[in-house]
Amino acid sequence: MIKKILLADSGTGNSQEILLSLRDLPAIQGIPTTVLHVVPSQIAKEKMEKKMAEGDEILAKAVEALQTETNPVTTLKRQGEPKDTVCTVAEEIDADLIIMGSRGLKRLESILENSVSQYVFQLAKRPMLLVRDDIYVKKIKRVMIALDKSQSSKFSLELALSLLRNAKNVELILARVNPDLDPKLLPLSKKEVEENPVISAAIPTVKRMGIPYRCAVTGGKPGQSLCQLVDEYNADLLILGSPDRRPSVAKALPDLDRLLGTSLSDYVRVNANCPVLLARNTET
Repeated sequence: MIKKILLADSGTGNSQEILLSLRDLPAIQGIPTTVLHVVPSQIAKEKMEKKMAEGDEILAKAVEALQTETNPVTTLKRQGEPKDTVCTVAEEIDADLIIMGSRGLKRLESILENSVSQYVFQLAKRPMLLVRDDIYVKKIKRVMIALDKSQSSKFSLELALSLLRNAKNVELILARVNPDLDPKLLPLSKKEVEENPVISAAIPTVKRMGIPYRCAVTGGKPGQSLCQLVDEYNADLLILGSPDRRPSVAKALPDLDRLLGTSLSDYVRVNANCPVLLARNTET
């Protein structure tokens, strides 16, 4: 399902580390990676030469860290607006996954500080893997997937299963947050958890793949409860279905209503203590 990866490298953050961690999964080994560095065009001319040279150094270090005989890496250096350039290059190379670092800014802060990752998250139609600068990237041993009744959730399950195909010593955690669940009924028994309609619909497919799994069902506010489950199960990667969020009227500008809203993916990308893979079906 993932055949091309675009890694946006600003020279800081944990984007390289999460890619190296992903490569422990057989499904990711050997996938070509394009490393992109963008030099902002607003820089004064006298400083541009220095910034371009720094970009060359960043890309050279990325190749040294990421390229192996079985994992080809190509580099791109572009001049322009970083957030627009990432989206453009993702389309040009037909990337199946965008990997970016994130400062973990909340919605209003991300608007005021012109967050690149938030803009790309808002406008890209492709799956994105966001990793905050302030978290420790671990080997991927426990992958949590947030499940509900949506089409994007079904795609996220497909993506998770494709990532974990033939992986060894990796556990899949099927998580369901039901905001209508009476807190007095918690914690649920193992039987009750596995009989949850959303969980029970996913289990047969997971079993057929032979992937070890556990299940978790809880209530409360979806964003907060999901982040709590990440901590409770010590998840190394969270996969969350995220529908295409591009505004229907203006494709070139962020949708401020959604940026300032309370979407689950907005909350989780900022607060989850692990990298977050926002799954989007590029075919829809």
